[in-house]
Amino acid sequence: MQIVRSINALNLCQNGCVLTIGNFDAVHVGHQKILKQLAHQGEKLGIPVVVMTFDPTPQEYFQKADASARLTAIGSRFFQLKECGVGIMLALKFNRTLARTSADDFIKMYLVEKLKVKYLLVGDDFRFGEGRKGNYDLLSQAAAKFGFHIDRFDTVSHRGRRVSSTYVRELLSGGELGEARQLLGRRYSMMGRVLHGDKRGRQWGFPTLNLAIKHTPPMTGVFVVRISGIGASRIHGVANLGRRPTVDGLKMLLEIHLFDFAEEVYGERVCVEFIEKIRNERKFDSFDALKDQIAKDCVAAKVLAQNLSARDQGSIDECGYS
Repeated sequence: MQIVRSINALNLCQNGCVLTIGNFDAVHVGHQKILKQLAHQGEKLGIPVVVMTFDPTPQEYFQKADASARLTAIGSRFFQLKECGVGIMLALKFNRTLARTSADDFIKMYLVEKLKVKYLLVGDDFRFGEGRKGNYDLLSQAAAKFGFHIDRFDTVSHRGRRVSSTYVRELLSGGELGEARQLLGRRYSMMGRVLHGDKRGRQWGFPTLNLAIKHTPPMTGVFVVRISGIGASRIHGVANLGRRPTVDGLKMLLEIHLFDFAEEVYGERVCVEFIEKIRNERKFDSFDALKDQIAKDCVAAKVLAQNLSARDQGSIDECGYS
């Protein structure tokens, strides 16, 4: 699978492609159903399977700080799409030029001239182009005019509600990680490279792996986690995702204390699976109180980790580690 950042750099679709368009944030079970259908068409026609997505998302571009929390960074999304049979991830920068491109021009320049789309799969509520004036009906007319096929995908529901990234965010924000897992088809996870921290945890007897969080996450708190990427097997630990108010932290950070692990792995890319929430992040009156709470969190996390079922222990890791 390849990731392409510019429509002008894309030269792998000379014979056309099958395409879907969207944010695909977290690649939930609804997305997976779409991608399965798309991959089938790509195999049938013998042409590349392409997902067009955006970074930043249109909502992030227009709403800035008021945009919804991002579930997955582009890197995580890449691996999740790869697992679903996607050949090319076209991650376009959503900017002023793209925002001002009319629906008709988007169809002609992007879909027809650049991508040479042969098969397009979108939802019947899909909107695109300047002012969101483009819709399924316009695409259907374009399909007849330019000679490509278009299909719409059906809504996937869970407990009577449409599966969506918004639904996943609500569950994660409420600490319902198990329910969110049903919508994702896997545990919620984050990926990143291990960075140097302030070493405060090491001084307290709880060394941590630190991952920078570039976008506002859908949840904060203390969690039982499992890490892949730094050994032959996954390692359990306890993690704090937040701004560390007790030490007056300013930046969002993911700090993970791993059980029975003392190696230095700076620069390694890891995948962090969130298993269960222990508590909310809060400010303590003193460092001693914080250290005492960390010790209690470790005990609670170890018990929860030990109680994982055999099926959970063998679950597929969506981050590309085996």
